[in-house]
Amino acid sequence: MKDVSNIMSIVDEAFESFKDHRPLDSTLISLLQDVQNKIGFLPEPALQRVAKHLNVSESRILSVATFYHQFRLEPKGKHVITICQGTACHVGASSEIYDSLMRHLKIDTHEDTSPDGVFTVQQVRCIGACSLAPIIKIDNDIYGKASYKKIPSILARYRRRE
Repeated sequence: MKDVSNIMSIVDEAFESFKDHRPLDSTLISLLQDVQNKIGFLPEPALQRVAKHLNVSESRILSVATFYHQFRLEPKGKHVITICQGTACHVGASSEIYDSLMRHLKIDTHEDTSPDGVFTVQQVRCIGACSLAPIIKIDNDIYGKASYKKIPSILARYRRRE
């Protein structure tokens, strides 16, 4: 993670683009998006600095950051695994694949990133390749006709790259 002074500088720089907007607190979501794009997630010092700049409570900033799924309070893993939960994938047992991934990667309930920080697992409504269902995507690689039995060998390819 970046050091606190670097985080403060990033927030300060992002705020410069919004400081003349009125009402100032209407820029909250845009400011959080800009900060997250630069840091990769929203660490606590960044949220505190945003609250100071916008003159709103830290609890308000946190409530917005946790309400919208686009915001992350923890860094993503080096590889992002996306599991399709669309109808065709669901019928093809995508939930079993998800459960298998979570067990294999030792990711706790209510978490989405492996303890070693290598993988982040996310579910989406549809990837748009239903003829290949069920589908998982790792970074930009698509794996069609996936099954929970294939998970260890697929993940091993990415672990070897580390």
